[in-house]
Amino acid sequence: MTLVLVLTTMAIFATMALALVRALRGPTIYDRIVAVNVFGTKTVLVVALITYITGHHDLIDVALVYALINFIAIVAVLKLAKMRDLAGAGAGAGDITDG
Repeated sequence: MTLVLVLTTMAIFATMALALVRALRGPTIYDRIVAVNVFGTKTVLVVALITYITGHHDLIDVALVYALINFIAIVAVLKLAKMRDLAGAGAGAGDITDG
């Protein structure tokens, strides 16, 4: 069981490193945003794995809050990338779903 946990941890950290490389070298802004989202998701997995290994089940709440913050931040950054304005107020300001 310990070997499985170690291999799982190493695999998660390897994918986090690959996501970090993509975030730094991504050719477009959308590649970088997806890489940061993947990094945040893998961070939630690491917190959940730490929760399982240590037995401190209170940390699962931290993982859930971090996942929600990650989601809200990615939506805000995507809106900023598309509209160049987070407020979006004023005449002619469309919704993020406008094509």
